[in-house]
Amino acid sequence: MIGSARVRLNRWQQAAVAVGSAVGALLDPRRADLIAALGETTGKPAFERVLERMKKSPEGRAVLLEQPRVISVKVGHAWDLPENTFGAAYAKFMGSRNFSPDDRPPVRFMETDELAYVAMRAREVHDFWHTLFGLPTNLMGESALKVIEFEQMYLPMCLMSVIGGSARFSEKQRKLFFQHYFPWAIRAGMQCTDLMCIYYEQHFHEDLEDVRRKWGIIPAPAVPKQTRAPAASSAMGEKL
Repeated sequence: MIGSARVRLNRWQQAAVAVGSAVGALLDPRRADLIAALGETTGKPAFERVLERMKKSPEGRAVLLEQPRVISVKVGHAWDLPENTFGAAYAKFMGSRNFSPDDRPPVRFMETDELAYVAMRAREVHDFWHTLFGLPTNLMGESALKVIEFEQMYLPMCLMSVIGGSARFSEKQRKLFFQHYFPWAIRAGMQCTDLMCIYYEQHFHEDLEDVRRKWGIIPAPAVPKQTRAPAASSAMGEKL
């Protein structure tokens, strides 16, 4: 999923893929492959910065050295952990939505193996972040998480996803997002630790609230029932 599918592009080809992916993703936000291509072709400088930060962090270095994958065969034990643990909360999040860790599109447009892994890692830990921040997987929840991801990684695709996602809101949803989710996401993204420098799989057995406190995670505040956005499958920006 990381190496075999990779395609090397020159600058003009990268620009063409980026523009085509952006247009396609706006027309059909369910196209995870287009969103992934957009993230890769516009995100090289951001991924390079993330890579350097990971190299300076003990846990980040361990992740780069061992290159863990968030796929069923590697994280399936989370379904057997005690209910209060981070791993069990992740398993519940995935199971309640019938999601599979194996559904992420491959990395295709990163130039080096290290950058390809960083891009893949960012894509695969996305559902850990949903679990930790307690965010839904509707368009509003995905847009809020993209605000946090932008603060963490400065990926242009995250900013474009927020703009594209909010443009699809109804007037009521837009008001709710910018009054409720957006200010919280700004604060949450600034307060938490460097999310790409965590070896999440080594903390599956720990209490969910303990890891939230340790990593400075502020869960999303509850939205009153009468103002909640309709549940929908994740759309623009779910997959990097």
